[in-house]
This record gives sequence, structure tokens and C-alpha cells, in this order.
Amino acid sequence: MFFVGTTVANKETIAIPSAAKSLTPQFSLDKYLLTAKQKLPVNQQNYLANLENSVKRGDVREQQIKAFNQLSVFWKDSAHVLDLYNFYTAESAKLVNSEKNLTFAAQLILRDLRNEEDLAKRGWKAEEAISLFEKAIELNPINDSLKVGLGSCYVFGKGMAGDAQSTMKGIQQLLQVVKKDSANMQAQLVLGIGGVISTQYDKAVDRLQTVVKNEPANIEAVSWLADAYAGKGDKPNALKWYEISKRMINNPAYSKEVDERIKLLK
Repeated sequence: MFFVGTTVANKETIAIPSAAKSLTPQFSLDKYLLTAKQKLPVNQQNYLANLENSVKRGDVREQQIKAFNQLSVFWKDSAHVLDLYNFYTAESAKLVNSEKNLTFAAQLILRDLRNEEDLAKRGWKAEEAISLFEKAIELNPINDSLKVGLGSCYVFGKGMAGDAQSTMKGIQQLLQVVKKDSANMQAQLVLGIGGVISTQYDKAVDRLQTVVKNEPANIEAVSWLADAYAGKGDKPNALKWYEISKRMINNPAYSKEVDERIKLLK
């Protein structure tokens, strides 16, 4: 499942939400980029080198923006490495420095990190998205959607990898939004997920029940609600919501994982 704007469930790549236990290892962009380049055929390596060296004297900023945009397109359409497409899209957005560009790049990375299994890359993506959201908020301090995005980065980034401080930082960011607008279901959802990750199961249940009541078809909220009940030891409600999530998602791989959790509960 992933979160961007409204909640969406990708039925082809669904995984049951769970909190990782280890701290986030370090990620080296330079090593990752070098490895990606080495896998390219010679003609693409030469084309890439020309793009990387295309910034010359003159209007360097505009040339950098153009080069970053071309690099992002190359990594997406020619090399099919979406991590680097996201990275260069973000680099371009930082130079353009408009709320629209920064928000687009930030949401792109946030959506991607939700599906990232490598903890090192998850941490790196979270830091990239945090930087973009912060820059966008500087341009529009009253935009609650940006604040929800920023809080989500802390929760789904290092928070998901076991860093309690990051989880709480994200929760505090999100609380600012719901104190002003309790009907913001995006913020309520991520607060509920943060509650599960930080083992504050009673609070998580309250938040997630609020989302489910307002958005009955929100599959992600239903799935996390089942986890919240399981975490607090409420087996009947955990079983109830796991079964509901199975019916809603109707995906064999997801159902198999849920069945394993149900066996543990029983």
C-alpha cells in the first residue's frame, strides 16, 4: 500500500503494514549511481556523460535545470531506474524553487518510499522528501497538505525503520494539522499508523476508526486497524478487521500473509 494525496491500494504489490525493528543503515548515492552507470551499454554511458558535463559558462542555473530534467527523463525512459528519475526530478525542483515543482517531487518520492523494502534507501528517500516538503512549506506555510506530507516522511521513513524519535517528530507535525482540522483524514490516517509503529495501540485504534467511519473503502486504514487491534491484544476485533481487509483487497498474496497473522493470533 502507498499514500499520496488520497489513499490508494496497489493490488499488485500489497504488503501488510508492519514496523521494522532495525535502525536505518546509511545509503551512498555515489555508489548507487556508479553501479547504475556501469550496467548501461556504452552508447548510453557516453550520452549520460555528455548530459552530466553539459553545464558550461553563462546561465549556469538554467543549464543545470535543463540538464537535471534531461537526466531525469533518461533514467526513467531509457535506463528505467526510477530512483534516479526521482532524484534528478528533485534536484531540478530545488533549483526552480516553486511550490508546484517541489510538491510534485516530494510526493513522488514519498509515494515511492512507501514501497521501498531496502532500509538504507528508505532512509535516503525520506530525507530527500523531507527537504523538498520543508522548502515548499517555506513558500506556503499555511498549506496543510504539505505538513501532512512532511509528517508522513518521518513516520514512513526512519520511523518505519525503528527510529522512535523520527516517528514522534512526524506525529507532532501531524497533530498540528488535526488540531486545526480534525476532518483531515490524511493526517488522521498517518497518525494512526504512527500509533501502531510506536506501539500506542489505543490511540492508533481511535485514529484509524475515525478514518474508517469517514472513509469505509479506505483499505489502508482497515489493514492498519487490524494490526492495531492485534497489537493491543484484542483478538476478536483483529480477526474481524483482517477478514474485512481480505474481502476488500481480494488478492491471494495479501490473503496468505493475513492468514499467517491470523494463525499467530489464534
